[in-house]
Amino acid sequence: MKFHEMTSGQLESIKHDQVLVILPIAAIEQHGPHLPTGTDTIICEAVATTVEQRNPQSVLLLPTLWLGASSHHLRFGATLTAELPTYIKLLCEIVQPLLLDGYRRVLLLNGHGGNIDPMKVALRQLQPEFPDTLLTAGCYWSPGDADIVKLLEGDDKFVGHACEFETSMIMHLRPELVDTDRVAHAGDWLPDQVQGMFVCRDMMQRTQAGATGRADLASAEKGAVLFDAAVCGVERFIEAMLAEKLPD
Repeated sequence: MKFHEMTSGQLESIKHDQVLVILPIAAIEQHGPHLPTGTDTIICEAVATTVEQRNPQSVLLLPTLWLGASSHHLRFGATLTAELPTYIKLLCEIVQPLLLDGYRRVLLLNGHGGNIDPMKVALRQLQPEFPDTLLTAGCYWSPGDADIVKLLEGDDKFVGHACEFETSMIMHLRPELVDTDRVAHAGDWLPDQVQGMFVCRDMMQRTQAGATGRADLASAEKGAVLFDAAVCGVERFIEAMLAEKLPD
């Protein structure tokens, strides 16, 4: 079910406590020299749409929020962003009317690393007002991470930025948007954690390439398998959340 394609009467007929409302959240930002600025939005929306198509009775899908928290990319240009307080408030104000309307299970399905902290804060702010709801958030790749890691050939066995994973996914979903002449090994880059502790660096401090990892190892064929692994992982999470007892 797609929220924006339904009438108010159709939405009223849904058993609000028996569906999972999904809000895909992503970003528009520079993705190195070879990927489109809408990479996160394209991938996250494709995963969410496929999940809804496979689970039309149990998923209520909202339109994708393309604006993200991307200030750490601003020095590269080609980036749109909301300030953190604005973004947290935006997430709260999108979700709140749904909770007031009686929906009790919500998932913020994220496609951008910069959204992780603010989406958690947003749910922390909402939960005390709606203690009888199940508010969840996570990246679309997280539930299928064990399968995704096995498919990556480079040393970086995780989802980075314009990396082997994201490049493969766009090659699969929108190959015409990839500048294949500029797909390359991103070279050395700095992590945002040292010995498990967070180090606050913007993307230019982390990598002069504006990307990380081995995009040169990407392929459309790999992207198709990675995409399926991500979708299946999200489906498993949805099944678990629908089976989860709602708080009293």
